[in-house]
Amino acid sequence: MNTQNIAPETKSADVAEAFDEFKDMFQSFCDANDDRLEQIDKRLSADTVTVEKVDRINSAVSEQKRHLDHLLLKQQRPGLGSDTGSSPAQIEHKAGFEAYVRSGDTANLRQLEEKAMSYGSDPDGGYLVPDQTAAEIGRRLALVSPIRAIAGVRQVSAAVYKKPFAQTGPAVGWVSETAARPETTSPSLAELQFPTMELYAMPAATPTLLDDAMVDVDAWIAEEVETAFAEQEGAAFINGDGVNKPKGFLAEPTVDESNWSWGNLGYEPTGVDGAFPASDASDILIDTIYALKAGYRQNAKWVMNRKTQAEIRKLKDADGNYLWQAPAGAGQSASLMGFPLVEAEDMPDIASDAMAIAFGDFRRGYLVVDRTGVRVLRDPYSAKPYVLFYTTKRVGGGVQDFDAIKLLKFGVA
Repeated sequence: MNTQNIAPETKSADVAEAFDEFKDMFQSFCDANDDRLEQIDKRLSADTVTVEKVDRINSAVSEQKRHLDHLLLKQQRPGLGSDTGSSPAQIEHKAGFEAYVRSGDTANLRQLEEKAMSYGSDPDGGYLVPDQTAAEIGRRLALVSPIRAIAGVRQVSAAVYKKPFAQTGPAVGWVSETAARPETTSPSLAELQFPTMELYAMPAATPTLLDDAMVDVDAWIAEEVETAFAEQEGAAFINGDGVNKPKGFLAEPTVDESNWSWGNLGYEPTGVDGAFPASDASDILIDTIYALKAGYRQNAKWVMNRKTQAEIRKLKDADGNYLWQAPAGAGQSASLMGFPLVEAEDMPDIASDAMAIAFGDFRRGYLVVDRTGVRVLRDPYSAKPYVLFYTTKRVGGGVQDFDAIKLLKFGVA
């Protein structure tokens, strides 16, 4: 469905209605869960019917939140707009690219750019999409990809981004006004490298769609590749092994926070294998918050999947307040103990020794590296009568500050 043709006021009304339903469901969940907890306090266990009711409403809350997020995404998704303000070269590039996509005519594009060359291999063909389309794909990915939305992002033109960092600072000391100043030692520098890897999608179009002059082919390509790119990125930024893909933060070595050192991510154990503690579960979340230094906590966020969030939604603090708080308005994030919560479905479920929850300043902790340019290779032969568009971009990523992200491990130690 092309949401660009829906009136803004209609989309806003849909979002408002979905948010009201979400608030009502969450209140129903709180009431049912209060009954469950009261039964546990009175007779050490809750009635089966009450437990099933809580789980059913909790699932409904999650589904309604998913529906609300989907509506918000469609409302926030930007359009490509017109050519107003574009330079003559950009307009020429867009016209040449459209002719290539619709009919395979490469004459205009051949005059504008050279064929793409893959790194260390034979030419792979393809043409750069117009700058406006490339920027649009980037904006769409920022809306859809949860880690990209909160991480630091760097645009580069090279295949590898190298970032130096100081392992140790220069030696310093106190001296009197007239005392000699001994020479200080130089800082010890090391280097982090973030290679960019090729990410691809291959949307298919019918000849009828390409012949339809009313279809904006630039917008169509951006819409088709956004979900494929975002899903692959999201998985890699969390769990990627660094082989032909970015290295995810959960792929880094981990140590107990008490033994933290650079090159490792620190974690706080729950003390229970595969679960929260039966009592005072909020204490372990507080420990995780304060494992992060104050300078990082100012912009910190929780990252977990929906199943983990559903479990946390049942928890209360010592004063009887729910730890999970619903968004204050449509388009805002839910919060956990005062910090925004980001849903990332590639985070692991709660299980034995699982690192199911991350907390940190991801803008300082994780870096996404985008190599400028998105390329498209038109293939009308492999899947006749459909036309395939082999679309590639180069993306890298990895932890850039190992002290900015902490994990919660569902294990004894």
